[in-house]
Amino acid sequence: VIKCKAAVLWKTKKPFSIEEVEVAPPKAHEVRVKIIATGICRSDDHVISGVLVMPFPIILGHEAAGVVESVGEGVTSVKPGDKVIPLFVPQCGECSVCLSTKGNLCRKNDIGPASALMPDGTSRFTCKGKAIHHFAGTSTFTEYTVLHETAVAKIDAAAPLEKVCLIGCGFSTGYGAALQTAKVEPGSTCAVFGLGGVGLSVVMGCKAAGASRIIGVDINKDKFAKAKELGATDCVNPKDFTKPIHEVLMEMTGLGVDYSFEVIGHTETMAAALASCHFNYGVSVIVGVPPAAEKLSFDPMLLFSGRTWKGSVFGGWKSKDSVPKLVADYMEKKFVLDPLITHTLPFHKINEGFDLLRTGK
Repeated sequence: VIKCKAAVLWKTKKPFSIEEVEVAPPKAHEVRVKIIATGICRSDDHVISGVLVMPFPIILGHEAAGVVESVGEGVTSVKPGDKVIPLFVPQCGECSVCLSTKGNLCRKNDIGPASALMPDGTSRFTCKGKAIHHFAGTSTFTEYTVLHETAVAKIDAAAPLEKVCLIGCGFSTGYGAALQTAKVEPGSTCAVFGLGGVGLSVVMGCKAAGASRIIGVDINKDKFAKAKELGATDCVNPKDFTKPIHEVLMEMTGLGVDYSFEVIGHTETMAAALASCHFNYGVSVIVGVPPAAEKLSFDPMLLFSGRTWKGSVFGGWKSKDSVPKLVADYMEKKFVLDPLITHTLPFHKINEGFDLLRTGK
């Protein structure tokens, strides 16, 4: 058992509490990892606010990089000392989804109706004598975590962990939504709703795919300069118009964009993104995590005329196969990660990090 520091969330709408936790050794087919760097993602904040419902107490975090400390019996893909990225979408290689070329959301994931435990139904974390829940099979807001072997990818030993941790969620999710899920073509027009870290990664993906026009949409105009630096050709603030934003985008493009991406997680922007793409062959992709207990209502004629509406989890990448390749692409300078990093804080300032997230900084 390792004793270490972790950010424990005891209940909703409360700050994290830095606690000493006990991390059990890995069981068969499990890996214990020392976390070196972890990103803060809005999906973690959704659990704090109650928008994403999880059991408490819990250790959140799912976008990280670290070093293998020890492995359980039967683990073959990694060994102690290997640099790794935890995978909140595992890849078991055996379920119907893993065996299909069409999808990537392995059946062994713990995202939807979550158990918030390891696959065997137990926890590896204890704090003050109480078992603590896992999050998305990863739980990276702790100095040590335990992952199932299907939820960890070995990466280049030379990779800077404080940068490539973003490949564990935000960057891959946005970049892949454009390249893998939407399959944006050269010369196409795109609209990206929400210009946070994931939205900016969508912009990079659209640019890498050769889109001729990339329109960023955000109510925070402070996001526009970086969006343009990364490839956005236009930026619009819905607050600057009296008419609905989909009408603004229709006027800007003629018949709507070829591809639209909702990277916020609000039902009203999901409907607006759908309405803003081409009436017949437009594709709209939901990237932001939808809020629990909310339903969408929209005019079915929007789909009847031919539009495609789809979702994307982890950018459509098969995680264990793709993460090492994305890290290799980063090392070959095929894309940048630095512009996505606004602040680097010590672990004990995690609550300040979430404050910065909530204020759009």
